[in-house]
Amino acid sequence: MERLFDLDFQLLHDATLLAVAVLFLGIILSYLLFNPVRDFMQERQNRIAGDIASAKSDKEEAQQLKAQYEEKLKEVDKEADAILAEARKKALQNETNIINEAKEEAARIIKNAEEQAVLEQKRVADEVKQQMIAVAALMAQKVVAQNIDTTLQDSLVEETLKEMGGSTWQS
Repeated sequence: MERLFDLDFQLLHDATLLAVAVLFLGIILSYLLFNPVRDFMQERQNRIAGDIASAKSDKEEAQQLKAQYEEKLKEVDKEADAILAEARKKALQNETNIINEAKEEAARIIKNAEEQAVLEQKRVADEVKQQMIAVAALMAQKVVAQNIDTTLQDSLVEETLKEMGGSTWQS
């Protein structure tokens, strides 16, 4: 019998057995190796998908928190502006109160100074009157003592006025 490509029954039998063995080995390896790898890859894929979903939800949550914090910051800014406005208002009130108190104190001081000036003027006027009385008494003594005429009396008045000082007499 002539063989085609040197194929004999034994070779075909070995080749068939080898093919069946490889098929069974592939099936066994599929259950032993490929399925755990497929399961591992599926778990990894599911875990990655879960991580992506978790990351998306975390991102959305972070955006919501960011929006809340921005809103709170706006509210804090508004509160700070309100507090500053209140502080400015109180400062203006205090400034007005201090100015009014200072004006009142200045008015009291001016009033006291005016009263003291009036009292000092009265005291000076009393002193001038006393001096005038003393001068008039002195003049009367001189006039009586010398029994003089009117020209001499006028000259005595002029002399007395010069002794007293013109500014005292005129004020």
